[in-house]
Amino acid sequence: MTELGEINVSQSVLVDTNTKVVLPCHPTLLKTELTTWEIILRDKPPCTRAYRRDTNETRELNCTDERITWAFRPDQNSTLQIDPVAIAHDGYYGCQTVTLDGDFHVGYHLQVSVAPEVTLFQSKNKTVVCKAIAGKPAAQISWTPEGDCVTEQEYLDNGTVTVQSTCHWADSDVSTVSCSVFHWTGNKSQSIELSQGVRILKLPMLYLLVILYVKFSIFFAILVIGTFIYFQRINGCSEFLFANDPASYPKEEDDLAKIK
Repeated sequence: MTELGEINVSQSVLVDTNTKVVLPCHPTLLKTELTTWEIILRDKPPCTRAYRRDTNETRELNCTDERITWAFRPDQNSTLQIDPVAIAHDGYYGCQTVTLDGDFHVGYHLQVSVAPEVTLFQSKNKTVVCKAIAGKPAAQISWTPEGDCVTEQEYLDNGTVTVQSTCHWADSDVSTVSCSVFHWTGNKSQSIELSQGVRILKLPMLYLLVILYVKFSIFFAILVIGTFIYFQRINGCSEFLFANDPASYPKEEDDLAKIK
């Protein structure tokens, strides 16, 4: 059997709710006798889809993803389609065609990309965190101006990667910083103004003692004045009560005796 040709293609596609991938198997001018698709995905057994012309039948083995189907009737066109494409469809798709003139093979190395979600926030005084969340492949992060930075990567179960860069600026002249995220699906940039936070003024010990002494003196003076006013009010109340006590008035008999 003559080998008509072999083609290997690397194809990248962005995950989107409306993204459809079409994978042609061979030139449409060739009349096929047998077409076999082999699909190898991550963490899944190989899937095989085949069409045989002489018996006009299709067969499938280990093919459970309903989004991967024939694009047309396989007796008319052996093109495969993925609709819609997802992260799980990252893998290898190979088609072997048998014709009366020979065999033809085409292979697609499909790389599914995911745009990361970018967030930027200040965690504490002059320390800023920039995150490129769940991107595929991993994003790259740079800062303007450059600071003292630490970058970490977290690999998620679905094949995406979260990249986090934490930076600190000790220079007091830096007021605004920008985070730039570079990715195959598109670059993004965000900026943030640095808050200065609360500055603690360091004073000599003598000044601190003076401040404490003044505060204590004011407190003591207020306490003395308050105590004096309190006792003055108590004494005033006592005199008022004594003046209005009936027992302190002269008896009526004594008054009559004095008159006689």
